[in-house]
Amino acid sequence: MSDFNMADMFGKIQDMQSKVKEVQDQLSDVIVEADAGGGMVKVKANANRELVSIELDRDVIDPDDKEMLEDLVVAGVNKAMEKAEAASKEKMQEAYKGMMPGGMGGMDLSKFGL
Repeated sequence: MSDFNMADMFGKIQDMQSKVKEVQDQLSDVIVEADAGGGMVKVKANANRELVSIELDRDVIDPDDKEMLEDLVVAGVNKAMEKAEAASKEKMQEAYKGMMPGGMGGMDLSKFGL
């Protein structure tokens, strides 16, 4: 027989859930920045994948070429969301590092909303 202790296992699971919740709460404070059009469009997002701000250079605002501005905004937002996703994964990996031997070893946690 092994020394498997159900109460100990549930305690560890609860600790892990608390740590995950704590890290998820902190993701709003992790801000990433991206730009498009050589810096003419600057986008900030947080690691919760929420758009925080968009800054447009005055020179990019051309009423006769709104499609270019739209394209630059989309490009900037997409870059910011990619960075936000990476920052989120990094923070979650850090959280798991102390809980599991060897961390998560590059495991994709997106299936779990992480």
